[in-house]
Amino acid sequence: MAITEAFAGTEAVSTTEHSLTTDTAGPDTETSDGVFQVFLDVSDMVTGDDLQIRVYEKVQSGDTQRIVYQSNLFGPQSPPIFVLPSLVLMHGWDVTLDAIAGTITVTWSIRKVA
Repeated sequence: MAITEAFAGTEAVSTTEHSLTTDTAGPDTETSDGVFQVFLDVSDMVTGDDLQIRVYEKVQSGDTQRIVYQSNLFGPQSPPIFVLPSLVLMHGWDVTLDAIAGTITVTWSIRKVA
């Protein structure tokens, strides 16, 4: 199976939840199938910053999209790269970032095994 970079970019995350799959306000709906893992460079975080990371998915294709993973990072991070667990996604998923406090520039990559 090939490993590819399905999505990548850099975003100055502020108080609007930001979709990594569409580079717009989110969450949105991506329907490509695969095992995905998200890498985030959060070296820009400083004391007082709060970054919320969410992954959304549907249980079945006709279902409602819901949060399946959520994590918050607070202040400077060591190590400066945060890696989410690998998730099997397919029915209507998205990964979002939201700065609950601060404005945080994040370079990111969503990698896919398919």
